[in-house]
Parts: sequence; structure tokens; C-alpha cells
Amino acid sequence: MNAILPNAFPGPAPVPLIPESAPFTPEQRAWLNGFLAGLYGGVEAPGNASTPASAPAPEDEDFPWHDPALELDERLKLAEGKPQKRRLMAAMAQLDCGQCGYLCQTYAEALAEGRESSLALCVPGGKQTTKALKALIAEAPVAAPAPKAAPAKPAEPQGAPARFVSAARLTGAASAKDVRHVVFDLEGTGLAYEPGDSFSVAASNDPALVAACLAALGASGEEVVRIGGEDMPLREAFATRCDIARPLDRTLDLLGGAAKHPKQAAALRALADGDDGAEPADADLLDLLEAFPSARPPLADLVASLPTLKPRLYSIASSPLATPGRVELCISAVRAARRGRVRDGIASCHLAYRAQPGEALRCSVQTSHFRLPADPATPVIMCGPGTGIAPFRAFLQHRVASGVKGRSWLFFGDQHQRTDFLFGSEIEAWKKDGTLQRLSLAWSRDQATKVYVQDRMREDAADLWRWLQEGAHFYVCGDASRMAKDVDTALRSIAMSEGGMSADQARDWIVALARQGRYQRDVY
Repeated sequence: MNAILPNAFPGPAPVPLIPESAPFTPEQRAWLNGFLAGLYGGVEAPGNASTPASAPAPEDEDFPWHDPALELDERLKLAEGKPQKRRLMAAMAQLDCGQCGYLCQTYAEALAEGRESSLALCVPGGKQTTKALKALIAEAPVAAPAPKAAPAKPAEPQGAPARFVSAARLTGAASAKDVRHVVFDLEGTGLAYEPGDSFSVAASNDPALVAACLAALGASGEEVVRIGGEDMPLREAFATRCDIARPLDRTLDLLGGAAKHPKQAAALRALADGDDGAEPADADLLDLLEAFPSARPPLADLVASLPTLKPRLYSIASSPLATPGRVELCISAVRAARRGRVRDGIASCHLAYRAQPGEALRCSVQTSHFRLPADPATPVIMCGPGTGIAPFRAFLQHRVASGVKGRSWLFFGDQHQRTDFLFGSEIEAWKKDGTLQRLSLAWSRDQATKVYVQDRMREDAADLWRWLQEGAHFYVCGDASRMAKDVDTALRSIAMSEGGMSADQARDWIVALARQGRYQRDVY
């Protein structure tokens, strides 16, 4: 799942500099030159970038809250005084991940216009976003839906059956993580991609979870239900069409209305309302069926209340020039114990543990603005700890295959160098042959004091600032809620310490970098 900051300005501009004779102090001149470099310097339109079909129509409107590195209260403050649909948008996670069936902007507009009623569709925003949406809706009830209004949902990318090849483990046996190098064969699919794009994989729910849900309902699985105008057995619906891992608030409302036990009905209402301490928290369908045995609505209604099972998006970790006819991914198998039961990530665990070589899975490519500079001489700085290495492996493969050895700097980190250095031999070889000019590694658990990529950035602040003043593009990929936010904070602190900027000036400078396409984030 990714969210890329779009480019607001299409092309390069000359870099003006403040002359030494100008009536400014050295600190003021340094800040102004830094700001102008961010606004003008070394900027190219991203190579071959194209606007995804799912993007909303361009507007002459700024969305300063559309930044996943900002906290919810910061986003809401930036949207104060704006129309309701924009305040609702500010409550979203700002990832444009598509898990809700919309983008952040179009989901908010659908809520404001009454075309969508569920307030719990934002998966990465979770309860925090749901509560904020409920509060905003309570302040100003939404308008009645217009007759025959069609939801402004993003167009679904056209999928094709791609053959699964392998999922070799990248992490060592002693690692706390299970990260896989996943390979798909694209022959005959018509799918094409560029480094920086994402790959969408449609996988079925865990058969064991499907069977357990059917048993809890006392169903055989052969009962016929209707989804999207199509009749099918309940087992098939649970396996391939319904997201039984993420019931919606409307599912909770339905179960609450059907519960024959008053205490169970009240507990379901508390869950639906997002009350603090309501249990079972983060429940899947099986949790709810087991916790509330008196809540058994008609099967057709239950199926209709569940969200659609959507494909999962992964940043592509290969270049088509280096691996023609194939696409490679770097995926962490999501597996966690909760309430005495192991919960598996739908697609990640299917690929890691259940998929068989040759199995066809419906896949598609999501085009991105996350691109290498058009001019190969432009320096690039890449920050991708953990599985965030994926697009940067693609970038570096592409540069090698293209014969490019421009200035590049990679920040990578994880828990332990011995077990978690993903694609370590390749990265070290790129450093040795000059594909990578600089490599900064951070291993958080290999010493008493934890060290992260943002710490390495601060240690090399002077050089990092110099690269940026020389027109470098800065890329970050990985976790939005922590890592990307910490990297953003480090970048601002470097602008302040090395560029003599105030906090507000540093923020303006970073905004200028982003609008120029020189600061791009692929975060999830």
C-alpha cells in the first residue's frame, strides 16, 4: 500500500542565489539560498510519470493536511474553516491506499454527500479516524443523497492472472521477522511496470478462518447468497469475496440488532460506536461470532454487511530491465497472536505459506509518481528501512541495467545486521562497484542504544544538506505512522541546524521540495 506526494510543478527552473552583497546576515542569506534551492534547484519532472486512473480530477485547491506524516490533530487544525468534505478528508490517514474503495478525498466527499454511510472504512486510520469522522458528522449532519448519484470510487485496475513462482525467505532463521522475496511470472499477462510502481495481488482468505466462521454460524457453506448480482455458495463468498478479517461498523450494527442477549447487544453497540475499552478490540468476524453467540442475523444480511475483499498493494522491488518478464516483491508475512489465536495477513501469508509454484493469482500494476529523476546525473537519496527497501532495490537495479552510476545514497536499517540485512549481498556489491556512492546502515538491536535511519541522517547532516543544496531528490519508503514521520522530523531538524532556518521556515522548505517532486514518499 502506498501514498505518493504528487508533483505540483512540471519542470525545471533556474536557481537564483542571494548575492553576498545583499543586505542580509549570513544566517538569513543561508536560509534564503536554501529555500530557493528547494523551490527551484535541480528539479526535473519525474521520468515517465503518469497520473493514475484512480486519481481525482485536478483542482485549483491546496490540501496541506494530505500528508501521512502529520498527526490527526495537526491535519484537522489545517482543515479548520474548510467545507465539511475537506474536514472529513483531513480525518483520513492520507495514504490513498484504496482499501476503503475510495481515495481519501473521494471517500470524504462520498460521506459528505450521503453516498456512503460507513465511517469505518479507513483501515490505516483505524478507530482514531472513525471517531473523528463521527464527531465531524455529528457537528453537521450530511446532506441527503442525491437521486441516482454514483459513488466517486477509483477505477479498479484491470487485473490478469499472473503465475506465482516463489517466496524465498530473506531474513535469517533467528530473525523476529519473516520477510519473503516473492517472484511472479508476467508472461501472457500484458502487465508492464516501471521502478516505483506498485503490484496488486488478489488472494483468498485463509481456508481455516473460513471454515471456523462457517462452523460458528452452524452453516454448511453450501447456502446460496447473493453478492453483486451473482449467486454463489456461502463458502465461496467468505473465501473470495468478503473481507471477514475486517468487519465494518455496519456489521456490528447488524449483529447488535440481531443479538437476543441484552448484554451482548449493548457490547456490540459499544464496539460500533468505538467506545474506549470496548471488547473484543480489533475483532475479525470469527471473534464476533464467538464472543456474541446470540447474534445470528440472516446469512444474506451478514454477507451484505461485510466489506469487499480487496487486493493488497506492494511496492515493486525489481526493474523490468533487470528481470524481464517477471516482477519481484519484498513482503513481510504478517502474523500475530491475539486472544489465543494466530491472525494471518491475507495476501502476505498466502504468498509466504500457502501459494504453490504455478498458481495463478489475479494481479495488476498501479502506476505511481514515485520515480527516479529524468536526468540520471541528479543525485538521489533513498531512505528505506525494512521492507521499505523494495522500490530502492528497483531503482538501483534499473540504474545498473541502464549503465547509470550517478550519485546515490542509501539509508537502510532493521533490527540485526546478521539476520535482517535484506538483499544485503546485492547492496554491498552496488556499494563496491560505485552504483551506490554512499551507504548508511542502522541496526536498532545490535547495540545497547537503539539506532535508526533518522539517527544516521542527523550524524551526516552536513553532507546530507550539501547533497540537497546540490539538487538531490530525497525518497522515503516504509511505515507512515512512525518511521516516515521520524525521517521527516530529522529532515526538518537538518534544515534548521545546517540551513539556519526556523521551524516554520524548515517546514516551508520541505513543502517546496515536495511540490517540486524532490521529496517523495511511498508510505503505508
